[in-house]
Amino acid sequence: MLNGSMWITLATLVVASALFISGKLRSDLVAIGALLVLMLMDILTPAEALAGFSNSVVIMMVGLFVVGGGIFQTGLAKLASGKLLQLAGKNETKLLIMVMLVTAAIGAFVSNTGTVAVMLPIVVNLALSADTTPGRLLMPLAFASSLGGMLTSIGTPPNLVIQDALQSGGYGKLSFFSFAPTGLVCLTTGVLAMLVLRRFLPKEEGAGKTRRNGRSPMELARKYRFAQNLFRVQVRSGSPLLRRTLLELEIPSRFELTIIEIRRKISAKNQLFKTINQEIAGPGTVIEEDDILYVHGSYEHAEEFAEQYGLALLDNQALEEKPSPEAEHYATSDIGIAEVMLAPGSRLIGRMVKDSGFREKYRLNVLGIQRKENYLLHNLKEEKMRFGDALLVQGTWQDISLLASSDPEVVVVGQPLEESRKMTMDNKAPIAAGILLLLILLLVTELIPPVAAVMVSAVLMVALGCVRNMEEAYRTINWESIVLIAAMIPMSTAIEKTGAAELLSRGLVDSLGTFGPFALLAGIYATTSVLTMFISNTACAVLLAPIALSAAVQFGASPYPYLFAVAIGASMCFASPFSTPPNALVMSAGRYKFSHYLKVGLPLQIVMGIVMVVVLPLIYPFH
Repeated sequence: MLNGSMWITLATLVVASALFISGKLRSDLVAIGALLVLMLMDILTPAEALAGFSNSVVIMMVGLFVVGGGIFQTGLAKLASGKLLQLAGKNETKLLIMVMLVTAAIGAFVSNTGTVAVMLPIVVNLALSADTTPGRLLMPLAFASSLGGMLTSIGTPPNLVIQDALQSGGYGKLSFFSFAPTGLVCLTTGVLAMLVLRRFLPKEEGAGKTRRNGRSPMELARKYRFAQNLFRVQVRSGSPLLRRTLLELEIPSRFELTIIEIRRKISAKNQLFKTINQEIAGPGTVIEEDDILYVHGSYEHAEEFAEQYGLALLDNQALEEKPSPEAEHYATSDIGIAEVMLAPGSRLIGRMVKDSGFREKYRLNVLGIQRKENYLLHNLKEEKMRFGDALLVQGTWQDISLLASSDPEVVVVGQPLEESRKMTMDNKAPIAAGILLLLILLLVTELIPPVAAVMVSAVLMVALGCVRNMEEAYRTINWESIVLIAAMIPMSTAIEKTGAAELLSRGLVDSLGTFGPFALLAGIYATTSVLTMFISNTACAVLLAPIALSAAVQFGASPYPYLFAVAIGASMCFASPFSTPPNALVMSAGRYKFSHYLKVGLPLQIVMGIVMVVVLPLIYPFH
């Protein structure tokens, strides 16, 4: 019989679900509202209502966002996605199958939350490289992590729950791969179903969208044809340049060249750490032996400069470490390029570039001028600036941002700090890979609690420079997903506390038991599948495992198919974003609405249930 508290809890759940589906309010606001109702109606104590914010799963999600940020910012995701792209090409069908299979393989040994955190940045880069929107691959990624969890006994907590229930009932211990037969059926069903259901995933929204905030550094490099105007010269021993400053040398006026950057070796002992020091070239920069100077100008002038000072003119292919894109020399995580427009009435109009003050005041080099359809790239210091000119400047991202915020005479196109965050620190990629391997090792071996393993990895990402600073670490966290999960966890407490979960589960099982073993199996699976949308999969398995075991014994049937139905039903929850952490993790990056989970996840959940009710008795007979 429903009591008052149970009515309020179920009504709150229904209203919250309706608001989630409508999408008129942010999901985290709806979740907080539902939490407040349960607390104000005395169904949950304040401690119970706020317990979700200290839940280990929520803390893990925070840490995993930071780890994912490190994988992104070091270019490790770009590297890994490039390898996968070589295998699958840009064919979306091949990409989807490969992503799901790779994710499932990892998910068999690592928690599904950890698996998604590892794969998410890689898959986002993979999608963008393949000219598709990430939303086409991220929901399959989240679902595949749950499917992979069914392949081994440690893949997901419900597997451990039913293993303990069987052992306590005297039915022996399941082996590590006892779940593999059903897991393979789940994975096959999931992949085939996603190939059909992907039509409901977000289309090409945002994939090839025109940039509204200015061109990227790579696009600017191509626009101004930098590959034809960038040369590198290396300082040899005995060169007249040694121990002299750029101000003394007057290179721009004598050779019509701009020294835009200097790279200097600072260590050769540990290749995991930065061995090349990059710095923007300034008037006080002192030249040292083996320095590599990046000069901007014509080849003839660069050759004349190298001959006069006994420098080695490096050909375009010989780089100090390895080949890289042409824009890489102009824009890194520290140094950037941006377009600047002269504001109407600017005092700079009519002035020569050398009198603009860009270099003296903001430490910025002017590398090019776009004047209507023409590009001016040489002898710029004597060029007079005109209204309508677009100037290309180079310097540190901070200096470009300072120009954007403090000089009313110019308008910086785009958002310099946002662009700087997109530049990867490729030299840190090996460190990020090491931290990632450490995380996987700790999650598999369980030497320390999973939440501790994640937090250690997140701290290492920041401490070793894979994430630029703590401010960047906080920016990597999707707080909407965190608040959504943290606020919905207490909902499961309310459902259990008021007795709604047990009433529903016992009533359904008892009513179907008289219709035969298949009906009972279907009832147990359906009950588990419905409940796991509102309470955690672990809590759902703990609640239903003894009920399923008792029902099987009373019915005189083997408990194996029924308990496996509990484990699979509890883990295969795809119909809502808050039912599992992986679903929430991909929600923002995939730009999903609640309706996407209903259109794709709910049919998959139903198909999975039908297949399992048919297959489980074949693998584990009733008698």
